[in-house]
Amino acid sequence: MFTNLRMDQVFIACGPTDLRKSVDGLAAIVQESFQLDPFSSHLFVFCNRKKDKLKILHWDHNGFWLFYRRLEDGLFDWPDEATTPLKISGRQFKWLLEGLPMNQKSSHMKISAKVVI
Repeated sequence: MFTNLRMDQVFIACGPTDLRKSVDGLAAIVQESFQLDPFSSHLFVFCNRKKDKLKILHWDHNGFWLFYRRLEDGLFDWPDEATTPLKISGRQFKWLLEGLPMNQKSSHMKISAKVVI
């Protein structure tokens, strides 16, 4: 789903966020609370109190994208109150969307292959 997006970094808002907020409210959180630029190419991810809904804010050259994901069963492995925002890798972001813990104890190691033969 996010494979065609140009995203430099992913930041998540630890703890719950009021998801009644739309683009302007979430962009204001990014700018005022996080001291980050909502017009950057970063992804900013917010979760509700029940941990079953996410909103993802992303600026794309002339407007915002606002993605919304609701789980029908299960919860997101979302960090409670901590340093906000928390910068995560693209790999951790994929794990988060799949319902997996962001801090996997083991996974396949990334290989930077340079030669086939």
